[in-house]
Amino acid sequence: MAQTIVVGGGLAGLSAAHTVLERGGNVVLLDKNAFLGGNSTKATSGINGAGTSTQIKLGIPDNSLIFYEDSAKSARAEIQPHLTKVLTYQSGSAVEWIQDKFQVDLSLVSRLGGHSQPRTHRGTEQFPGMTITYALMKKYEDTCKAEPKRARLLYKANVKKLIYEDGKVVGVEFEKDGKSLKEYGVVVLATGGYAADFTSDSLLKKYRPELWDLPTTNGDHCTGDGIKMTLAIGGNTIHMNKVQVHPTGLVDPKDPNAKVKFLAAEALRGVGGLLLDADGKRFADELGHRDYVTGQMWKNKGPFRLVLNGKGGKEIEWHCKHYMGRGLMKHYKSAAELSKDTGMPLDNLKTTFTTYNEIAKNKNDPFGKKFFHNLPFVPNDEFWVAIVTPVLHFTMGGIQIDDQSRVLSPSGPIPGLIACGEVAGGVHGANRLGGSSLLGCVVYGRVAGATAATAVMNNLSAQRRVEGIAGHIAGTPIKISVGGVNVAITYGDAPAAQTQAAPAAVEEAPAEEAPTQLKSYTMEDVAKHNKDDDCWVVVNGKVLDVTKFLPDHPGGKKAILIYKGRDATEEFLMMHNEDVIERYAKYTHIGNIVKN
Repeated sequence: MAQTIVVGGGLAGLSAAHTVLERGGNVVLLDKNAFLGGNSTKATSGINGAGTSTQIKLGIPDNSLIFYEDSAKSARAEIQPHLTKVLTYQSGSAVEWIQDKFQVDLSLVSRLGGHSQPRTHRGTEQFPGMTITYALMKKYEDTCKAEPKRARLLYKANVKKLIYEDGKVVGVEFEKDGKSLKEYGVVVLATGGYAADFTSDSLLKKYRPELWDLPTTNGDHCTGDGIKMTLAIGGNTIHMNKVQVHPTGLVDPKDPNAKVKFLAAEALRGVGGLLLDADGKRFADELGHRDYVTGQMWKNKGPFRLVLNGKGGKEIEWHCKHYMGRGLMKHYKSAAELSKDTGMPLDNLKTTFTTYNEIAKNKNDPFGKKFFHNLPFVPNDEFWVAIVTPVLHFTMGGIQIDDQSRVLSPSGPIPGLIACGEVAGGVHGANRLGGSSLLGCVVYGRVAGATAATAVMNNLSAQRRVEGIAGHIAGTPIKISVGGVNVAITYGDAPAAQTQAAPAAVEEAPAEEAPTQLKSYTMEDVAKHNKDDDCWVVVNGKVLDVTKFLPDHPGGKKAILIYKGRDATEEFLMMHNEDVIERYAKYTHIGNIVKN
């Protein structure tokens, strides 16, 4: 079958799949999880873009060259100029593709650490990673239903091996429902990084063993699968020791040693948030590169706190409310209240605030900070505060690719194998800028999709030429597969073969059905189901028994268990569209809330 196989259903894989469809090709998308999205749905700050229509409307004087230069500084000596140029020079069109094709709101722009211009785009509601990725997920799933011969989707399909024959990749082997199966076609790997690779053959332990004990923001699916499969057929890797440790993982006071942590969006520092040590003193340029800020934290005394004043908290209020709902951030009515609860001396806080206001006025920060927002900091203001700690977040290393996303080996590109997203190394050099993760997924997902579509077409053209010659010489039918349909063209008296649709490799099992009869419950009834093995929550008046759903939840069990036995409506709507339950977890709806 003439098709592209996309392995991994995060933003990179979805961008590649949509691009193939735009080019007239056929796609099958395989994901080892029960849902699409991957880590992309967790991205909290936004997507970078230079020279976008949004920036122009806001009067921001940014362009691709300025963005390239900022990225080059962050990448340092490890920069791969050809890859960074693709990332930055195609950033504006990538953002507008998301806005125009998928109708995603990206009307707000902020400046994150290491950026000389505000260029990180987000919308007014929900985390940008969720809104962007969900829009692409929904459209792809709808295309699968409307055009099943052009687009297919297989959940819980764990790809184990690349099919490598005669020096080229021709397909994949995967496991699903206890069976070993195969798909044939050009392969796009979009399997993510290895920042949660705590497996027996861990890439993290091999290349950065000193980081092994750190917590991570990544889902447990981030185990470097695509990299390991590529290495198995002789593909190259690059920068495998470049692992980004993000400075602001959120510490849950109730579970401070949790291995997986939520991330405090860099946008919180972008709107003016300060980082303070245990004594209430600044120790770094809050908008410095992530590896610099993390390094400063390791040199100083924690616990460390991220502190926003009233103006900063108001500008990014949605994020603050979300973190508060998860018990990860607190609100204080004054510096005195903050001091009493945290132990940071009030006199130190007053001195820190006064000094910082003067620094901002005179632009003479001893840590080198250049950009200041939402001033002044004053003791009688309100504050939004979270305890933060360094966390494994992103892997800059991965499969070596060229500027067409083709996977490289010592002898050049491996025919039939393409990679995009975090699985591909070299794009960000030594350190990734905030907001460039989602961007890398979209830019290189589109590049990968275009390369794959061209490769499929070239394969078809070559096949037709060979079969055409064979047909003329032998008088036998030429067999062509177009769009999953096998066609035989006869010459002379040769009989034509029957035309038939190529069967799908796997038929998706039907989803669990919702109960036929919904019952009525009170909140007192729901409150009794507050255990890990008996978990109910309420969303928009609907009672959901999510016990069986917990292992499959893309955000992890903990994200739901925080609300076990309670009403989770406000927090749910911060992260999801209202139709998510109907689309993905209809079977969890067991009844509705009635008043006492």
